[in-house]
Order: sequence, then structure tokens, then C-alpha cells
Amino acid sequence: QVRLVESGGGLVQPGGSLRLSCAASGGIFSVNDMGWYRQAPGKQRELVATITSGGVTKYADSVKGRFTISREDATNTVYLQMNSLSPEDTAVYYCYAHTLYYFWGQGTQVTVSS
Repeated sequence: QVRLVESGGGLVQPGGSLRLSCAASGGIFSVNDMGWYRQAPGKQRELVATITSGGVTKYADSVKGRFTISREDATNTVYLQMNSLSPEDTAVYYCYAHTLYYFWGQGTQVTVSS
């Protein structure tokens, strides 16, 4: 059974940094794109960043220049380095992996507050 397990969320002060990780396991093969979405209270889930199997990245305008997505194909792991965090980044962050199907993680809370 395919599982995506996220880690790295938590509480951070404005201007701080966090690094999220998401490891896929359970026989997942031929992963195409991987990425991150987030959902803040009372808002719709929104795309944060994606990365293709060829390493092409895409970012939401709100995180460009602050967030960096990367992946490690040997372990089917995707990372999200988040710098210069602001309270507007507070949300539950979900990772996904796209093969023939979409697989999702359970979400990890990121809270930016002083």
C-alpha cells in the first residue's frame, strides 16, 4: 500500500525557516511530478510548488523567491525549503506524488506566529 509520510512542520516565528519532507513508500514506481499544496483555515487548498521527474519546478506567486522544492528520486522523497516565513504561510501542508494516480500525504501543520 502506497504511503506518503510528511515531516518537518511546526511553529516558527515570522522571518524564520522550515524544511518539509515527504517520503513515499509501499511500492510506488514511475513517479512523475511531486509537490505540495496547502490549506489555510477557511480557504481552499492551493498549489504551493511542484517538481517534475525532470526537475522542472513551478511555484505559486506568493512563495516565489522564498520557497524551494527539490526531490530525491532514489527514495521518492520531496522536500520544501521555506524561508522568510510570514503568518500568511500558516496552513496545513500536503504533499502528493503523481504516477498513474495521485497519492496524498496526511498533512503537516505549519504555524507562523510570534
